[in-house]
Amino acid sequence: MSTNTEGGGISLHLQTLAWNEPLRWLRLGLRDFLRAPGIGLFFGIVFMAMGHALLRVFAAAPAYVLALAAGFLLVGPALCLGLYRVSQRLEAGETPDFGDALLAFRARLGPLALFGLLLLVLEMVWARAAVVVFAVSFDGMPDFRGSVLALLDPQNLGFIVAYLAVGALFAGLIYGFSVITMPMLLDRPVDAVSAALTSLRLVLTQPGVMLLWGLLITVLVVLAMLPWFVGLTVVAPVIGHASWHAYRAALRR
Repeated sequence: MSTNTEGGGISLHLQTLAWNEPLRWLRLGLRDFLRAPGIGLFFGIVFMAMGHALLRVFAAAPAYVLALAAGFLLVGPALCLGLYRVSQRLEAGETPDFGDALLAFRARLGPLALFGLLLLVLEMVWARAAVVVFAVSFDGMPDFRGSVLALLDPQNLGFIVAYLAVGALFAGLIYGFSVITMPMLLDRPVDAVSAALTSLRLVLTQPGVMLLWGLLITVLVVLAMLPWFVGLTVVAPVIGHASWHAYRAALRR
């Protein structure tokens, strides 16, 4: 079963996905990582550095941390372009090249930049919304210790619910618009708007499978962050490669 849309004159056929597909994507992602470990580890180290930067931001400006955590959702797909290129080359029976992976964005710079701008706008609105929630909940912005205590204090239940609700709303939007958009833009001559809407339509029409995929990504990333973000050196590139296979499974040529 498939559904059809047009994007820039290109037919985009959405496939019906089975419940076990996300696990298959992860297996394929691990396989691609093991076939080009050097490139994967490079991007993984970049993700680990992002994690440490996020921790520093939390210590300096805790009100922004939830929105800035979306930097993983914003910058992550952009960084994963190189990983998508590696999986694309491996799928075609070619040998991946580090320079080609690093400069993968050049092939579709215009649409990728436009889509990045869309995500940046969502990120900025999310950041502002997070600050507003803090501002109306407290008399001044709490420091690092105060923010942690506020999130753990049952008396601040209203703040916790509002803060997490705002985060869930924007994280859901970013996930919906971006889950297969970047690899689609890299692989097909489709415009950014059509790609983003196709990605959103995939999430809306097959919410169960895509929610499972999002949950798996979240759990793996959180677990990889626990030992000082070291796990991201492997988990992040595996998820990047797996996201390529998610795109390939979702859209039929």
